[in-house]
Amino acid sequence: MGEQMKRIFGIDLGTTYSSIAYVDEYGKAVVVPNAENQRVTPSVVFFDGKSIVVGDVAKESAKLYPCEVVSFVKRSMGDPNFAFEYNSKAYRAEEISSYIIRKLVQDAEYKLGEKISDIVITCPAYFGINEREATRKAGEIAGFNVRQIINEPTAAAIAYGTTEFSESRVVLVYDLGGGTFDITMIDIQPDSIEVICAGGDHNLGGKDWDDRIVTNLVEEFKNKTGIEEDILEDPDTCQDLQLSAEKSKKIMSQREKTPISITHGGERVKVELKREKFEEITRDLIERTIALTHEILKEAAKKGYKRFDEIILVGGSTRMPQVVDRIKEEFSIEPKMFDPDEAVAKGAAIYGWKLSLNDGLIKRIAKRTSKSLDQIYDDLESTPEDIVKEVVQQMADDTGYTLPYLERSMVKIKDVASKSFGVVVRNQHNEELVFNLILRNTALPVDAKKHFYTAIPDQKTVLIRIMENESSAETVQAENSIEIGTAILNLPTGLPVDLPIEISFKMNPEGRLQINAVETSELRTVAVAIETKSFIQGEEFEEAKTRSQSLVIH
Repeated sequence: MGEQMKRIFGIDLGTTYSSIAYVDEYGKAVVVPNAENQRVTPSVVFFDGKSIVVGDVAKESAKLYPCEVVSFVKRSMGDPNFAFEYNSKAYRAEEISSYIIRKLVQDAEYKLGEKISDIVITCPAYFGINEREATRKAGEIAGFNVRQIINEPTAAAIAYGTTEFSESRVVLVYDLGGGTFDITMIDIQPDSIEVICAGGDHNLGGKDWDDRIVTNLVEEFKNKTGIEEDILEDPDTCQDLQLSAEKSKKIMSQREKTPISITHGGERVKVELKREKFEEITRDLIERTIALTHEILKEAAKKGYKRFDEIILVGGSTRMPQVVDRIKEEFSIEPKMFDPDEAVAKGAAIYGWKLSLNDGLIKRIAKRTSKSLDQIYDDLESTPEDIVKEVVQQMADDTGYTLPYLERSMVKIKDVASKSFGVVVRNQHNEELVFNLILRNTALPVDAKKHFYTAIPDQKTVLIRIMENESSAETVQAENSIEIGTAILNLPTGLPVDLPIEISFKMNPEGRLQINAVETSELRTVAVAIETKSFIQGEEFEEAKTRSQSLVIH
């Protein structure tokens, strides 16, 4: 092997479990076991004095120290109201997530004997701007160069599309994890992987099945003891029931029933939970995933995709028998379990490998064509085919990689907008509406422009309120949207009413949004930098980064 390419590692930052992977010298995606020799690490953080403990030990510590342990933090990414208090200090979701990332990387560095600097992190397909930026910040707080945030189902499809077959397939990725649900239709071609549409629910996952078991156990305890108090108000009892619920759920994926012991206030009750009862109390949850799947099928039909070839199951919660049974019943197709715990991390690693190889190719193309790196990055597809072939061959000679190996890195990967994005406007009745310039499930990248107009003569400023919503309509009520940023465009004096103001939205392949506004008389412009309190930034970000680097992670 000649010249070595820089490895970019893939991280599946999950709600309940996380993992890290890379692509080895043979082009195979490999998950790196942690220090405990487990291929997945519980996304649980234990604040233990001046140390931070992540993983199995943290999860077990929750039994004894429930108030010092935080879990399911992914559900709070981008939530400005979330804070975990410890020793009179508030920790935001991004900082807590950074400890999980550090644990994964730290263990991988020890196992592989190499330093890791660049990573790709996955997130749910329906994450909006704030959640995606919060995920990026988590990686940066941990001290790493976050090359890209990619959608979890897309990552799974990358892993599937590069390992399973070479022929064209339209695939539904049904991703039910510990805390989130994604459903995504993807068109996999030999030379491309294209997301058609995606949807989901960030508050629907295996934890919700656990919570239903907990509720059932509390009812059983009350019935057998006559105790009417809410036993979940006791942190120790609550934590013990949560752990018991998760364990029993996993057992019932293999067996028809399981015994569970409940201890509280000196009382001990033994309960037998049957799979039939479990499926009865969680039926509405599985039906929610089916309803979301039908929504995506309707969206896909609008784009001309009226059928699919396969359903692949990703995420540990798809191991529940009711998932397979319900999908077979609804869609008359046998779903395919595809590496449920590792597919996302492996897909992220393959994407990182693609970025690394593309870096090398682009540097060589820039040298060959005398163009700048930025010019090549922005318009790689316009490079003449003969130059690309020449550079690929040169790279194969220099690195020792085979031509097919390098050509695989040139597979085009296209995603869609996770939400709709627009600005607040007023209609003829002076009612506030949101006009969406980018609609959800629009193929990325996308550049959209629209003229709006001043409301009064000699208007001094224009307040631009950038909104995000779930609607697929061009206009939507303002109350059904979330404000993700604002900007002010100063206007020259003496302008007439109805002067055109051009607003442009540009979203890159990663789903990051750039906004510009131009008034058309003197061409004054404002570039909108989305400032929001929904994710950590500024001085708070720098403090978290410094604090993270000084802490010991176990």
